[in-house]
Amino acid sequence: MAYAVIQTGGKQYRVQPGEKFDVEKLDADVDTELSFDALLVGEGESVKIGTPVVEGAAVKVKVVDQFRGPKQVAFKFKRRKGYHKTKGYRRHMTRLEVTGIDG
Repeated sequence: MAYAVIQTGGKQYRVQPGEKFDVEKLDADVDTELSFDALLVGEGESVKIGTPVVEGAAVKVKVVDQFRGPKQVAFKFKRRKGYHKTKGYRRHMTRLEVTGIDG
């Protein structure tokens, strides 16, 4: 089965066709087709590594959903000072589905 490594939101993801994965929010509507340059493409024993991207290789993805991730807690404190602060947040995320790998 073919696989590729792409980069978005400052992170790298190893993806395969048909796989769904979550990334930092992308400015795209649901059911939009996007394309990412591949940093690495592999199939079986053959692996192509790009410098920085593999020429002619691209990963086609479809935006499945825009959502907010699970609640995270940021807790600050200073010992022996009676200071503590709790703040929560939820990251905005985009769920992508890989439709194909070219190259």
